[in-house]
Amino acid sequence: MERVTLRIPKQQIEEVEQLVETGEFPNRSEAIRSAVREMINDQYEGRHEQPGKRGWAKV
Repeated sequence: MERVTLRIPKQQIEEVEQLVETGEFPNRSEAIRSAVREMINDQYEGRHEQPGKRGWAKV
């Protein structure tokens, strides 16, 4: 695995931490990896439904 450094708003990190605390994920890294996997899967599925249209928004 490669290490990636990124900036995430404090509120989002707090929400990720809550998912870890409730046992949804074992740690922050796994929660973020899961979100990336879901985004990639959604993008892949979206290409077959609506070519050329992005399924994410700039936040």
